[in-house]
Amino acid sequence: MQLIECPWCGPREEIEFHYGGQAHIAYPEEPAALDDVEWAHYVFFRDNVKGRFAERWSHSAGCRRWFDAVRDTVTYRFESVSKPNGHPDTISQKEAQTL
Repeated sequence: MQLIECPWCGPREEIEFHYGGQAHIAYPEEPAALDDVEWAHYVFFRDNVKGRFAERWSHSAGCRRWFDAVRDTVTYRFESVSKPNGHPDTISQKEAQTL
């Protein structure tokens, strides 16, 4: 079983975590103004890169906090984890793809 490093709790088994999707996706500023096509694009359309990918993860069976991670989608290896909201170790999706 793979160990995932929680920024608050340290390394834990992967079964304690849940994937939260692509990182750095901003919620629409005026959600009431979106039509069905725009909502569908916001909810369902995400990047599907091969290689490094910035993601959100939840330590759902532990501290229950969210964190950002850069994970290689080919090897499934976590390359970095960080606390969300502008933590210095957080990188953008564009940066993750070019590393």
